[in-house]
Amino acid sequence: MGKPEFNVFRDFLSGTIMAATSVPQLIAYAETVGYAGYRGLATAGPPLIAWGVVTGSPFMNAGVTSITALMAKSDLKGEQFVQEHGEEAYVLLVATYSLCIGIASVFLALAGFGKLAQLVPVCVRRGFKWGCAIGVLVAAIPNGFFLKGGSDLKQLVASSDFIRDNIAKPLQGNLPGAISVAHCLYALTHPWEWGLAPAAMFVFGTAFVMKGPTYLPKALPPGSEVIIVTALATAYSVYTSYEGAVVGEIPTLDPDAGLSFFQGKIRIPVEFVSISDLIGNIPILVGRFGGSFIMLALSSVIFAAVNFLSIMGIASGFESEDGIEWSAEREMISQGVSCGVAAAVGSAPVSGSLSRSLVSRMTGTTSQLACIITALEWIYLQPYMSIMSPTPKAALSAVIASAVIQGVCVPKDLLKMSGVDALVGWGTGFATALSSPTQGFAAGLVLYAATLILRQGGGKREKKD
Repeated sequence: MGKPEFNVFRDFLSGTIMAATSVPQLIAYAETVGYAGYRGLATAGPPLIAWGVVTGSPFMNAGVTSITALMAKSDLKGEQFVQEHGEEAYVLLVATYSLCIGIASVFLALAGFGKLAQLVPVCVRRGFKWGCAIGVLVAAIPNGFFLKGGSDLKQLVASSDFIRDNIAKPLQGNLPGAISVAHCLYALTHPWEWGLAPAAMFVFGTAFVMKGPTYLPKALPPGSEVIIVTALATAYSVYTSYEGAVVGEIPTLDPDAGLSFFQGKIRIPVEFVSISDLIGNIPILVGRFGGSFIMLALSSVIFAAVNFLSIMGIASGFESEDGIEWSAEREMISQGVSCGVAAAVGSAPVSGSLSRSLVSRMTGTTSQLACIITALEWIYLQPYMSIMSPTPKAALSAVIASAVIQGVCVPKDLLKMSGVDALVGWGTGFATALSSPTQGFAAGLVLYAATLILRQGGGKREKKD
């Protein structure tokens, strides 16, 4: 075992499969961040190129994930910000946050955090993962069941005196996750309010993505079930004049934008955010953290640390299964550089993607060239992505829900634990789901420390007895 022998053809084939099967995810996770879905596709390429250049893993793939999307939106109070300042201002805010997380990642790498991260208690990691999965599912529910998504659900919830007076008002600004969970529970318990078409797409789409691979021909590449669901939903939208929420218009790129090489003979068509805009937006970003630079720095460090836990889990898996050694410091720097490039193109923070990394290995990747090929295909094929403009958001929500619903309903890792570890794990999970990922992770560490003191105290009492 070890790193596979380099093969350009296999990398090109694997990179192409990844590019095709990941497009619905890119759009869906952009919706989770809180801005237009097309931005996910428009900004995914450059951070992945940076990742491919810096990482030492031939299999690992990176990008905006369900967890980074959820954390960014939660930390920045994205929905509220968009309502007050508009989407363009929010994109710049997210990009500025990506820059801060990139800087924090490099700082933590140089400080040796990569090795320290391996000491994060397993019970905290498991609880955090479950809490984030709940948050991702809750974010997917509105577009899954209602014609106009979140706007329809908000109007319905606003008519509920119980939720408005007993949950929304008391918890406003304190436990945002609890309000989202309450909205989700309202949606699930009022099926007569659902839109028939989006609900059918969501339910059957989720089921097909989860179970479809069992029945599809083995010759089809991994991820084909996602393409099938998206294509069928798009065709339905076109031929029935679907009235529900769709991806919408995908703007054309400025032909003069991007990087030019060899006197313009080679051009990489990517729009960049100016450094002056990013730096000038820092005071607005600080305002989302109570006007405190310290809170912004702390949140960025926690975000970067939590991000790295995903990368650590993926890299450790490849090491044990394929014998591919990895460097914690190098991969954390890869995360920092990729987040920095994400900021430069207006993307949310990126991290290692387990699902895409597994597909990358499964399709025969031999080197980091595969993810660079994936990124370049995303960039150059973007002008043709207007075919996804009529894609129903319900179908994209099905893609998201299929990745987490089983883990939410049956959290096997948490159910395996007992005693104090179970208390910490479940406590971390609920704290993450009901507050925010950053606060939930910190709460989990505090809870673990508190129980550690109790354990030590119990041990001392036993010795005295």
